[in-house]
Amino acid sequence: MADLAQLSTLGVDRFPLRKPMPRAQFDELSREIFTLKKQLNALILAHNYQVPEIQDVADFVGDSLGLSQQAAKTKADVIVFAGVHFMAETAKILNPAKIVVLPDKDAGCSLEESCPADKLAAFQKTNPNFWTIAYINCSAAVKALSDVICTSGNAVKIVEAAPKDKDLLFVPDENLGAWVMEQTGRPMTLWRGNCYAHVEFRRESLLQLRKAYPEAKLVVHPESLREVRDLADAVCSTEKMLSYCKSSSAKQFVIVTESGIIHRMQKECPGKEFICAPTFDVMRAPTDPCRCSECKYMKLNTLEKLRDCMKRLAPRIELPSHILERARLPIERMLAISAKP
Repeated sequence: MADLAQLSTLGVDRFPLRKPMPRAQFDELSREIFTLKKQLNALILAHNYQVPEIQDVADFVGDSLGLSQQAAKTKADVIVFAGVHFMAETAKILNPAKIVVLPDKDAGCSLEESCPADKLAAFQKTNPNFWTIAYINCSAAVKALSDVICTSGNAVKIVEAAPKDKDLLFVPDENLGAWVMEQTGRPMTLWRGNCYAHVEFRRESLLQLRKAYPEAKLVVHPESLREVRDLADAVCSTEKMLSYCKSSSAKQFVIVTESGIIHRMQKECPGKEFICAPTFDVMRAPTDPCRCSECKYMKLNTLEKLRDCMKRLAPRIELPSHILERARLPIERMLAISAKP
């Protein structure tokens, strides 16, 4: 986490998609958060899609895999999870004795909602040989029904490690699952779910954008439709997007995922330009794509709500003991597989 002196040099006023928080307000809130963090022995985790000011006060900013790894090893007493509900649940599963709070209790996920646990359980009964691989974007109850968890960053590795004599069931993202099948050649039954924020990207608008920025590399998240993935120079998780942009000699990148990641990219890749992909077929102008690639759930969290949840230690994540115990197994299996070279 940056100290207060460093915060003035960070990019809280450079984010291109939303009005920046006034400096005085940011400074006041960040001081309060620093004080609370020390008092509570708290760890602040923020997903790459969070608003810039939250990213700038977090101890760790990353993708679902990185956040899970941080949650698994923390010695903090309180975990403040600036993300969406299933992410905070994952932290609680890994730390059942710790307090886990989420800035906004309504920060959910359309992908999580697409796979209710009761419907999954009923479908699993249709084939006793199913080995269920659950994308981490699912509820704790779904995790408890699964054999192993994956993220977009390790999904290929997880599928390759799955038992060869099992019929793989991949839930809940059909687009990520289809991409993993393309990479591994392993057939899977795909649950019909998707992320609303990623399936809005369309081939035609990206082709227009390519004409406007012919030198730019197109970097696409695997939750996107195949028509979009097929255009990509790189298909990767948010964390791998960052490493790709850092190592590439290119100076311009079209980023096809939730726009919150642009803030971190600008900070970690100075001198490079990042263009948000439009989420509709029609662009306002070739050089002015619509600025609408935002997850409405991720953006429910604000710096004020983060401060308030630390003050109140609420909204707090609580889960039944049997869910905590059963859901921990596939997460630990994922972490063990991910740690192997």
